[in-house]
Amino acid sequence: MEALFSSTAAVTIAEIGDKTQLLSLFLSSRFRERYLIVAGIFVATIFNHTASAWLGVWMIDLIPSSWAPWIISGSFIVVALWLLIPDKADRNAGGLERYGAFAATTVLFFLAEIGDKTQVATVVLAAKYSETLWVILGTTLGMLAANIPVIFAGRWIMDRTPFHFARWIAFALFIGLAVITLAGTF
Repeated sequence: MEALFSSTAAVTIAEIGDKTQLLSLFLSSRFRERYLIVAGIFVATIFNHTASAWLGVWMIDLIPSSWAPWIISGSFIVVALWLLIPDKADRNAGGLERYGAFAATTVLFFLAEIGDKTQVATVVLAAKYSETLWVILGTTLGMLAANIPVIFAGRWIMDRTPFHFARWIAFALFIGLAVITLAGTF
């Protein structure tokens, strides 16, 4: 259950102010079908984070076990530092709007997640925890927890959310995960 809770918390907090959260705001301004946007995010995240988690598990099998905690901790620190850099939303849907809310959301969200902070976090979390399914479920729940409020109450929430503060909380969470990972080696 630690994998589920850590993954959910890490991605929920890391997603605040992220480009995919800004994409959710953009999509909710373009489409009325809020539930189709949520469904598109769910499908895109499941596919993207499943591939990411498998990559993390595969990578951890390639490196010597004595290096793993150091690489995972270092990766958590890199993600923590990366979280301090604000994202900008891409305002162009690339003509996908004509395919509807679900298709546009699924494609745009999947593409936006490639190389994104939360995707990298999923790789690292899967490398840390052996419960890959719980990591995928946790990161997906975290993604939905951060984006559903934006979809349904977007502008109101965005005007009141202190992104700077949220980035520092996410930074602290990932630094904490790095310390916990290293503490287990001593």
